[in-house]
Amino acid sequence: MANNNGKSGNAKSGNGKSNMRFSGWRRENGRVGVRNHVVILPLDDLSNAACEAVANNIKGTMALPHAYGRLQFGEDLDLHFRTLIGTGSNPNVAAVVVIGIEDQWTNRVVEGIAKTGKPVTGFGIEGTGDIMTVAKASRVAKDYVQWASELPREECDLSELWVSTKCGESDTTTGLASCPTVGNMYDKLIPQGIYGCFGETSEITGAEHLAKARAASPDVGEKWMKVWQAYQDDVIEAHKTDDLSDSQPTKGNIAGGLTTIEEKALGNLEKIGRDCRYIDVLKPAEAPAKGPGLYYMDTSSAAAECVTLMAAGGYVVHTFPTGQGNVIGNPIVPVIKISGNPRTIRTMSEHIDVDVSGVLRREMTIPDAGDALIEMIMRTANGRLTAAEALGHREFVMTKLYRSA
Repeated sequence: MANNNGKSGNAKSGNGKSNMRFSGWRRENGRVGVRNHVVILPLDDLSNAACEAVANNIKGTMALPHAYGRLQFGEDLDLHFRTLIGTGSNPNVAAVVVIGIEDQWTNRVVEGIAKTGKPVTGFGIEGTGDIMTVAKASRVAKDYVQWASELPREECDLSELWVSTKCGESDTTTGLASCPTVGNMYDKLIPQGIYGCFGETSEITGAEHLAKARAASPDVGEKWMKVWQAYQDDVIEAHKTDDLSDSQPTKGNIAGGLTTIEEKALGNLEKIGRDCRYIDVLKPAEAPAKGPGLYYMDTSSAAAECVTLMAAGGYVVHTFPTGQGNVIGNPIVPVIKISGNPRTIRTMSEHIDVDVSGVLRREMTIPDAGDALIEMIMRTANGRLTAAEALGHREFVMTKLYRSA
């Protein structure tokens, strides 16, 4: 059972709400963001140059170039739209300019984001060209960024935070220190009303029976098992040439002492703590709809893809345990790095936000580490830049399910 040790992770007021508060931006649909971005969002790869030109013209805006959006179909196309609409809808985004080669699909993204009530405008390049499109979009982007710069922050309860997690460059210290730190955080904060999310479907291989058992009900457990089995059958078995040895575990995992995917999976599941049970299983980039609690999202285990999908699902802060030292960031969501590897703390300290190497030296307990992470989450929500943000890491990677037509 999680031990709160009387620390800040269990602080509540007389009305049952947490004493921990943060200053966030309340959006038109009631959600709260911890960042205030104005995004220039390309519908497709052909529109990247125009979006980057607008972001270059208008300081304080940010383009999110990506590689896809042409001739996709079926479930793959649905995921493409869900990811773009979810990204623009994320509460960390104040306003959006969408640029696409064609009007029809551009408008589909605009209409999806507009359901949140936030300002969004779309532009099609066909029949206009880059120069005119960039000029028109730049004028709108300038208005948006000046408007967003005056939006007030308001004091919000901890329970309004949506916090996701994914680990990367794992090693033996990850399962012993940084992943249990995230799990302890969830054990303390999920009961206080936050939304949580974990994923990495292939990385639970070998511990799938344990993951199934952590579901809130047998039906949810069966739903999870179907997702995991489908990934095994339709992705892994259908496309592998021998086994997963060149990918799971990675070369970095092996160098860090993890020799099998089963070892990696057991460390991975430490991120959901001892008490939490996930209440639903989400599609990639799907927003949770069953109220506060822990959710599972069917994602790739690749860092940039996974964080991009969870951000599109609406999560506003991401916690990222790492052993060997993953440098991942995200353009719209602050990514908090946690490490328990003393060598990584020594050689890559500029990438680490929370040092829990004291757990291995028996100078820090897991509950202590959980409290340190909670403190960093609150500092980040209040505006502290994460290491990844300060270093300019803005990895935005769309997930593609199969070849385009």
